[in-house]
Amino acid sequence: MVREGVVASIPGDQLSGLPRFGWRVARLLARRGARGRERTQRMAHAATRLGPSYVKLGQFLATRPDVVGNEIALDLAKLQDRMETFPTPQAVAEIEASLGRTVGDLFASFGEPVAAASIAQVHPADVRTGHDLRRVAVKVIRPGVRRQFMRDLESYFLAARLQERFVPSTRRLRPVEVTRTLAQTTRIEMDLRLEAAALSEIGENTRDDPGFRVPAVDWERTGRDVLTMEWIDGVKMNDVAGLAAAGHDLPAIAANLVQSFLRHTLRDGFFHADMHPGNLFVEADGTIVAVDLGISGRLGKKERRFLAEILYGFITRDYHRVAVVHFEAGYVPRVHDVASFAQAIRAIGEPIHGQPAETISMAKLLTLLFEVTELFDMATRPELVLLQKTMVVVEGVARTLDPHFNMWKTAEPVVARWIRENLGPRGMVEDVRDGVSALVSLARQAPDLAARTERLSREIDAMAENGVRFDAETARAIGRAEARASRWGRVALWVIALTLVWIAWHP
Repeated sequence: MVREGVVASIPGDQLSGLPRFGWRVARLLARRGARGRERTQRMAHAATRLGPSYVKLGQFLATRPDVVGNEIALDLAKLQDRMETFPTPQAVAEIEASLGRTVGDLFASFGEPVAAASIAQVHPADVRTGHDLRRVAVKVIRPGVRRQFMRDLESYFLAARLQERFVPSTRRLRPVEVTRTLAQTTRIEMDLRLEAAALSEIGENTRDDPGFRVPAVDWERTGRDVLTMEWIDGVKMNDVAGLAAAGHDLPAIAANLVQSFLRHTLRDGFFHADMHPGNLFVEADGTIVAVDLGISGRLGKKERRFLAEILYGFITRDYHRVAVVHFEAGYVPRVHDVASFAQAIRAIGEPIHGQPAETISMAKLLTLLFEVTELFDMATRPELVLLQKTMVVVEGVARTLDPHFNMWKTAEPVVARWIRENLGPRGMVEDVRDGVSALVSLARQAPDLAARTERLSREIDAMAENGVRFDAETARAIGRAEARASRWGRVALWVIALTLVWIAWHP
């Protein structure tokens, strides 16, 4: 990080004392070739040199602007997987070990890799179906990546624990918990069967959606270390010139992308959380095809209502309703005043409504909203932060396609329809049905709850009569803690005694 100039790119003029001295040393140690690059490029080079697990760390931190800050998160969001490929014989060995069949038995042909990422790389292949050949994309896990990631993860946990211990101001960000989430997210992403399941689920959700789909999965040729799916012929969305040359309507594609994302988020509660332009293709008929579903996000019904009412409240300038939704969802503690919170929301909304519609950024609105909610003790919600990050990326892609993109006009039909269907009479009927189902479930559990209550009552009576008893391991843990405290207490007494002796001999 120092050699690639990442540390030197930090605005050190705002630092003082030892941190400023360290920043100056980092500037001296940065490679000369790195000094001319932008900060984003420096981060990309540093992460690539450190290895696949650091690329994945950077991509994960891009989903946590609450931890690294919005500016750094936006830079990290541009850190796309561009790793060196590994030899095809190793990919063949991984496929055969995972599926228990030879590549010759599985595929009519198997080509050289066409793309490589931090976790896996993609090969073109052909599958024989009767007398026809069907083109497929074969995603193969990178050899040794799990072992390397687990080794690097130990250093991540060490850094997180040191940060919690020695930098008290960062404890509210829970760095150890963030690292634990990173570990779980990457473990899921390294099992390609789970990515296949996510593709299958979003494929079912979007079966009838106009202009959007995901590749079909070949389950027969999919395992933990290999994912076989439909080959996509299309233009990548980061090739704007190529899209224009192919005759595509770029503003229509931008609107379709954002509306599709909002439908997945509000209607399904399940969305592609890594929708950078390298993961999006446009087919000849204008259909958007999203690939690489290793990172996905889920929202419960409460979170979806929260998002829809917030967006619609800003569209209609009903700031009091936006504030009430925060309280109803339990995101803002009841100790705060709704009117004061509505005033803070108005401070965000009114300046935005004073701008031309095409310059209003929904991603910026959500960012400002989360900054304000910190003042009212709103706890960090990982699922909402992931949504915010994805919204930033999707809106950025839309604006590259259409510089005059109107986010509000595009979002309003989707948001309004969801509100009509879920918060109107139909939504009330569904809420009643859910309530009845919950009561029936509670009634079924009543005998078990009664038994547990009776057992708890007996245990409380026994504790009142005989006192609290610890098991052997708890007693030993308490003993060890007391021993440590006593040891340090004795050390302190010896230091005090030696100090008094030194004072006595040196009056």
